[in-house]
Parts: sequence; structure tokens; C-alpha cells
Amino acid sequence: MFEFLKKNKKEDNTDILGAPLKGTAIPSSEIKDPTFGQEILGKGMAIQPVEGKVYSPVDGSIAVVIDTKHAVSILSDRGAEILIHVGLDTVSLKGKYFTTYINTGDVVKKGDLLMEFDIDALKAEGFEVVTPVIVCNADNYKDINRVTSGQVEVGDKIIELVK
Repeated sequence: MFEFLKKNKKEDNTDILGAPLKGTAIPSSEIKDPTFGQEILGKGMAIQPVEGKVYSPVDGSIAVVIDTKHAVSILSDRGAEILIHVGLDTVSLKGKYFTTYINTGDVVKKGDLLMEFDIDALKAEGFEVVTPVIVCNADNYKDINRVTSGQVEVGDKIIELVK
């Protein structure tokens, strides 16, 4: 009896991030860039994408679209600060192979298309396309549960943040 109250209380303390890309989930420790691999910017995981489309993992607003279009920061409606960074060292491309569909300040819903990138062109030029998904304000949460292996589809739960 009253199990529904317990469920709602848990949901009030939990923020769920969906996969922003389709691909293979991997732990941060396997990212070859120390900024992401050592979780200097925050805690998270990464996805080795199989297609060049990035979707919003949450309902929220766009905090920053990096001018080189390779990364976006989102503030979820529940307060999570999320960085999605496509590839490693892709900032050097200055936007080449990237198309964004959002601007700083835009309101987004989970599943909205944020950007596209030419995955084959990036690989052909020798860039890693592994995409870190980082919670930059991870210290605000008492527990962070991450999916760090296996195939994920866009929208699948990849990170659970518990306050």
C-alpha cells in the first residue's frame, strides 16, 4: 500500500539522461583524451557513434553552442549541466563537417535533433568520433549510475542522477 508515493519520491530526486546518439556505450576511462578520460570536466560516459546525429538527452535549454559546432551544453529542466562533445580534437576543424540546428537559449525536448556531423569524413581525416556525455555539475548529485557497455539507441537511459 502507498507504493506509488515511494515511486514518485524517487522520481522527484532522479534525473534521467537519454542517449544522445546511437552506438556503443563506453566508460569514461576508455576515452583517450585525459580531460574526458579522467573526468576533469565532470562525470559521465561516452558513446562510440554509428551515425552522425546528436539528439537532446533531456528536456531543457541550450546553455552554449560552441562556435565550432562540435559541442553543445544543455541545462536540463531538473538542473543537470550536460556537455556533449563530438569526437576528440574536433575543435580544430572549426565547424567543418558539423551542422547545428539549435542556438544558445533555445528550449529543447528530449529527442530533438541538435546537430549532425559527417561521421565518415571525420574518420577519413583521422579523428576519433567517440562522443563524451558529461555531467559538469556532478558534485550536486549523491549518486550517478551510468551505462558503460553495450549498444544504445537514441533515448535509451544512459545516466541516472540521484540528488
